[in-house]
Amino acid sequence: MGAPPNTAETKEDHSSALPAYAILGLVILLLSWALSWGLSGLRTHLFFFPQWVGYCLLVSGIVQRRKGSCLLTRNPAAYLLLFLVSMPVWWLFEGLNIFTQNWIYLGREAFSGTDYFLYSSLSFSTVIPAVFSTAELIGTFSWPKKLGKCPGFHLDSRRLWILHGSGWGMLILMILFPDKFFPVMWLSIFFIIDPLNARFRRPSLIKQLSAGKGQALVVFGAAALLCGFFWELWNLYAYPKWIYSIPYLDFLHVFEMPLAGYGGYIPFGWELYAVYHLLSARRNWLS
Repeated sequence: MGAPPNTAETKEDHSSALPAYAILGLVILLLSWALSWGLSGLRTHLFFFPQWVGYCLLVSGIVQRRKGSCLLTRNPAAYLLLFLVSMPVWWLFEGLNIFTQNWIYLGREAFSGTDYFLYSSLSFSTVIPAVFSTAELIGTFSWPKKLGKCPGFHLDSRRLWILHGSGWGMLILMILFPDKFFPVMWLSIFFIIDPLNARFRRPSLIKQLSAGKGQALVVFGAAALLCGFFWELWNLYAYPKWIYSIPYLDFLHVFEMPLAGYGGYIPFGWELYAVYHLLSARRNWLS
């Protein structure tokens, strides 16, 4: 699937202008945004995908300018595969939301089951490319490396299996008591998968933390949070759109999302990192 975003500090290159595809991405993003908010009736399902493709192109171009290469230009075929992998990954969270009912889609009733699945899958395909492109951009700055410094700790097989089991425990509690344990949706998948990656010598955030290296943890958490801000912003006047029903935390809204809900985006970024490396290490077609 190509290499994940390089979170090492890189040499910046300010000598060249943005590549043409980044300018094209900006135009697509702004046009799609204007049409999504400006047209009446059902329309967001037509513009969500191009809007986020535009975002990905723009961010990739900024990365290209800053360090001379980006995920998109290093391996375009592998970058396109990120869109395919992204669809089932977000459908997984849609499945978990059946238990928690933390978000619902207004306008869902206007689509047949087939149309809803196809348009939703197309929209979901942009999640991983957007977060990974943003992670690579954040990784070109020095502050994640500084924030990521942390004390190391001993990590053996026994502790990894305990962490893995805790992920399953969180998932079971969420399913059985969704009103109380809904927040662990955004941690359970990470703790199920990332210890397995560490155990079988794949890239793992927990393994990196044990060595005192938390840069990737900072980068992917920040990337998902930044993408989350734009997801919520562009959703505000869209239709169809999603709205939230979050127990105990339904106050201080920033757009449709309660402020506390943004905290879920940070471990969501970690989960995407873990899922990516689980798949890329096990499937030759993702390598």
